[in-house]
Amino acid sequence: VQFVESGGALVTPGGSLRLSCAASGFIFIATTMGWYRQAPGKQREIVAQIDRTSHLIYADSVKGRFIISRDNAKNEVYLQMNSLKPEDTAVYYCNRVIIQTDWGQGTQVTVSS
Repeated sequence: VQFVESGGALVTPGGSLRLSCAASGFIFIATTMGWYRQAPGKQREIVAQIDRTSHLIYADSVKGRFIISRDNAKNEVYLQMNSLKPEDTAVYYCNRVIIQTDWGQGTQVTVSS
């Protein structure tokens, strides 16, 4: 099982980013996938998830700003992040929702003026 995240950057408040995650080693099409984040000094939290029917669930903190999507042909999951706030600063990871293993290195998102 492997997850490779990319797309993080330094952006100013109000900006946008699109994160990508390439997954392998399991049956992606049948798996509910999630985006997680961990800010300095805080526990890792899930911010968005998408199941095999593309049913979406978002954390209240990102609802209306972030959009999760997936491409089952590519085994990839994406996170479109809009109206970014300084409190969105964190390392972002993707993983399965039912069980989280083999965390990737994540991708750093920094929102600062």
